[in-house]
Amino acid sequence: MRFVKPLLFIAGAILLAVLIHRVGAEPILTTLRTLAWWQFILICLPYAVILAVDTLGWRFAFARDRAPFWRLYGARLAGEALNVVTAVGSVGGEAAKAWLVRRDVSYAESVPSIVIAKTTIVIAQAIFLVIGIVLAWTALDISGPVVRAMLWLLVIEVLAVGGFFGAQVAGLVRHGGRLLVWAGVTANASAAEKLDASLRHYYRHEWRRFAASTGFHTLGWLVGAALEATLMLWLLGVTASVSTATVIEALGSGVRFASFMVPASLGAFEGANAAAFGALGFGAAAGLAFSVVRRARQVVWIVLGLLVLVGMRLADR
Repeated sequence: MRFVKPLLFIAGAILLAVLIHRVGAEPILTTLRTLAWWQFILICLPYAVILAVDTLGWRFAFARDRAPFWRLYGARLAGEALNVVTAVGSVGGEAAKAWLVRRDVSYAESVPSIVIAKTTIVIAQAIFLVIGIVLAWTALDISGPVVRAMLWLLVIEVLAVGGFFGAQVAGLVRHGGRLLVWAGVTANASAAEKLDASLRHYYRHEWRRFAASTGFHTLGWLVGAALEATLMLWLLGVTASVSTATVIEALGSGVRFASFMVPASLGAFEGANAAAFGALGFGAAAGLAFSVVRRARQVVWIVLGLLVLVGMRLADR
């Protein structure tokens, strides 16, 4: 299994190279040259708002408010940065989030909150994809492969989140812990049983906080489309409405979800944008340029996240 992700990364890099070869490097560079350095700084700013909204989504994933908002904000920023640079899915970053808030919240509360927040953000992602599909059909009148792809991505997301949520409610976490004890992997299942109890209690009794967490994560996706993606398109010289930006972002989010095994969804994300921009009449080159700018913005926030991680570690000594 340790060779799977490197192989997928190589496959994604090959796909990206093929896309650039077919579209041509010059049209992509021509679009990128329209972006001044100060405009790129503007593009990086909206993520601070998106992160704040998503932090509220995590805050409501706790059964009660414990950690200060800004500590959760810093922990989320650092954790998301680690999720990308470690290329191990979301294990490294999610564990770091729990560790960074340990001064204010015990692991018994923070670990369930991370599982719940992961659930609500994926539910919100599916809701966002539904919004994108509706806009593609009604406001933009897009048909053909793009909408069919979005529908299939929605099916994948619904099945995945349904299974993940159902497993938590059905108590499979507890049963999994007991299975590990039976197999001799661990000495006891107390940690799994405590996590299972916390999850089931939250879903049964904290439904208002569950709804608020899902709502804030949904808002985060919408802000990303309305604020960040629209601004990015405008500065790249692509005349597009908020509805168009929402469809592009919805398709991209679905592709990233389906290609989670590929580190950073390399190749898959760029291919989705090239297809979406082509279907919308903007050209595949603009889609690849858009992808490059998104990657560059991500790098900036990864660096900031790692700096925050170091700062929070030093502050806790």
